[in-house]
Amino acid sequence: MKPIFRHAAPTLAERYPLAALAGGIDFVIILVSSHIAHYLRFGYWALSEHYILATFVLALLAVLCQVFTGSYQSWRGRPLLLQLWRIYFAWILALAIASALAVMIKVSGYYSRLWLGFTVLTSVILMTGFRVAIFTFFRQIRAKGYNLKKVVVIEADRAAQALRDRWERLPTQGYKVVEIIPFSDEPVWYEHLTEQMKKDAAHELWLCLPLHYGQALKSIMYALRHTTTDIRYLPDLGDLPLLNHRVSEIAGLYTLDISRSPMEGPNQLVKRAEDLILGALIGLAVLPACLIIAAAIKLTSPGPVIFKQYRLGISGRPFKVYKFRSMELHEEENGQVTQAAPGDARITRLGAFLRRTSLDELPQFYNVLQGRMSIVGPRPHALAHNEYYKDLVEAYMQRHKVKPGITGWAQVNGYRGATDTVEKMEKRVAHDLWYIDNWSLWLDLRIIGKTIYKGFMNGEP
Repeated sequence: MKPIFRHAAPTLAERYPLAALAGGIDFVIILVSSHIAHYLRFGYWALSEHYILATFVLALLAVLCQVFTGSYQSWRGRPLLLQLWRIYFAWILALAIASALAVMIKVSGYYSRLWLGFTVLTSVILMTGFRVAIFTFFRQIRAKGYNLKKVVVIEADRAAQALRDRWERLPTQGYKVVEIIPFSDEPVWYEHLTEQMKKDAAHELWLCLPLHYGQALKSIMYALRHTTTDIRYLPDLGDLPLLNHRVSEIAGLYTLDISRSPMEGPNQLVKRAEDLILGALIGLAVLPACLIIAAAIKLTSPGPVIFKQYRLGISGRPFKVYKFRSMELHEEENGQVTQAAPGDARITRLGAFLRRTSLDELPQFYNVLQGRMSIVGPRPHALAHNEYYKDLVEAYMQRHKVKPGITGWAQVNGYRGATDTVEKMEKRVAHDLWYIDNWSLWLDLRIIGKTIYKGFMNGEP
């Protein structure tokens, strides 16, 4: 029977991981913060019995909520902002629960709101400072080669290229690759692997294998059945058009999501609130301009003021998009949609100005308030253009995983107006997919700011 082997003897940090000890430290921080808050509110340090009880309940709730948010899981390899966000979210939960309890048992009137506010504020500041100090300390000692987990990598078909691109960042995250072993599906190779793992005394084994190496993965796991080394699978997804990829759990099964919309749960509410608030404010601000433009269109050319055309919205559902009419009334055969070009005879003189200044887009703020569009998102294309480009541009239809927008990442980066070549459409779609994959409220505000800064003049027909 093959002997069981393990990696090197655990260090002090491994026996007592700081992330786990942080729960006790946070508990003490809340106790200290309560005394500081009591002194600031009442002028003396000693807490009465009911304030002592409230302090312990609040500290217990805050720590338990941080357990719930995963704040005390290993911090190795996790970004600082994620750690801080978990603290803040846990405090929101703890305060909600504490407030509900105080109302239910009718004791809220016994406690000073200023004391509670000072306690929470001081606790959050001290916890944030503690996390930042520890994060900075470990980055510095890891840069010098200390507190690193040794990693052995198994690679096939250059599947570890993404890992190589992040080579310099690994030590600051707490990892050091000691060896990369090329994969070979030979019996002698598996024997060599077990010997090499003992020799390297690695803490972790990372498997960088393409998705079609499923049988090899099973063979490697069997060969390493006697080891207690942590094993991670880093599948090579470089050839796939990933969109908001992540790991999810469904009915107790883990799934690797490779194409998902970011507009789910809280993100969907944040996006909708952004559209309603900004859409209403901007809509009111541009209302006088809209009335003037509507009157000018009516006086200068026959036909309706508003041009309506079906476009594809979120999840590929068609909707009517509104624009100020900028062309003479005309019909095209067989549902063909001809993009406007310089010198296009169909464009009215007023329409040319509206299109050049993007003022023809203003009625789309009504689409935003309806919930069919967003202020920021991929620009909606004509249905005929969707049919034409969906087979020419890879992942073209992925841009419909979010609501279309009045402005977008592609537009503020110069990819606006006519797309008369496949190359131009590919670049626009690439920017749209980058936006979806990296969406945040801050990114939306940045795009809106760039749109305002660059102005509405686009030089397009």
